[in-house]
Amino acid sequence: MASSVQILLVGGTADGQTVTVELDPNGRPPLTHHHIGSGGLAHAEIYELENAREESRDWRYRWTGPAM
Repeated sequence: MASSVQILLVGGTADGQTVTVELDPNGRPPLTHHHIGSGGLAHAEIYELENAREESRDWRYRWTGPAM
């Protein structure tokens, strides 16, 4: 099994970008991703993990808002 995977970001300022994340021992990525853009940590955005398709292990991170 792969130790890392690329996941698509959906929504927010990083829409369409991908991030590479490490998988846990069960083969799952982290439940959230904090995207730090050009504005630095003060303007980070939070993305939450979801299945892209119910029948597969394809994941994506969906934008939920700023990390204020």
